[in-house]
Amino acid sequence: MEIAIKRISLKRLHMAELTISHQKSKAGVKRVKKLSTKVDLTPMVDLGFLLITFFIVTTTWSLPKTMPLNMPAHGDSINLGKSVALTLIATGNNNIFYYHGNADEAMKTSNYGISNYSPIGGIGEIIEEKQIGLDKSFKGGRKEMMILIKATPDASYDNVVRLLDEMAIDQVKKYAIIELTENEKKMLRQNKLIN
Repeated sequence: MEIAIKRISLKRLHMAELTISHQKSKAGVKRVKKLSTKVDLTPMVDLGFLLITFFIVTTTWSLPKTMPLNMPAHGDSINLGKSVALTLIATGNNNIFYYHGNADEAMKTSNYGISNYSPIGGIGEIIEEKQIGLDKSFKGGRKEMMILIKATPDASYDNVVRLLDEMAIDQVKKYAIIELTENEKKMLRQNKLIN
């Protein structure tokens, strides 16, 4: 047992000598501790990614915008004034067949035409001309105008959406999407717009 105690005490003495010799310094000069100048930014990067993830998850992205669409109710039909009605028929090849008033009378008086979606000379100008004409000649003016939107089987979904966009651009208050009649199909065949 004495041997074990001596070994422990010798180790303690040796450690004490090391620390004592290490603490010795020149007289009157204080030693300045040098700190490490490296900054570990790993926690800051982690925090940044957590914040970005939080804001991405909790933020609402742009909500889908919808446009009100008036569909005719089932039941008795309503007679429109001939002067306030404008019918637009989307056909294939990005063409639009349009006529004013009743289909039969439009064919007899050649009060119809073919247009396109271009900004200059397109369907937008035809709608504007109709609105200006109604403002001059009709008591209710453009507020009474009713546009009937129809599409042939050759027309694309994009064609109908572009017509609906035109309603919003020209601020048309009354419009509806309805099906083609037999008279209209006959008119389109005569003008070689459908087979």
